[in-house]
Amino acid sequence: MSDFNDRVIAEFRAHHGKVGGNFEGAPLLLLHSVGAKSGQTRVSPMMYLPDGDRFLVFASKAGAPDNPDWYHNLKANPDATIEVGDDTLDVRAEELPRAERDEKYAQQAALYPGFADYEKKTDRVIPVLALTRR
Repeated sequence: MSDFNDRVIAEFRAHHGKVGGNFEGAPLLLLHSVGAKSGQTRVSPMMYLPDGDRFLVFASKAGAPDNPDWYHNLKANPDATIEVGDDTLDVRAEELPRAERDEKYAQQAALYPGFADYEKKTDRVIPVLALTRR
């Protein structure tokens, strides 16, 4: 996964936030989070749903039974940085409450049906986090 992410990150930065392949045409950001255990900065490319002043991200991990590492990082260290296009923003992460999470996840799944597939593949409730400018 690291090689894949490294290629996506390089393409994102070289093309002002645009990438091809599976992410072509989708809103993409780069999340800089601090490792919950290591304390090291990690960069993770991910799709997001614009929501007013917020960027909503989905801890789907393609429907895996556990949450992605970046989710645990944000729970331990909610202050993070994102790259969106050519902009770098300081943000704070907050997990959405269940009712709002369900609404926003349904929105994302309607726009990008792969997210509906992820939800069907797992027994866990896939968390949705709001990233808001600090």
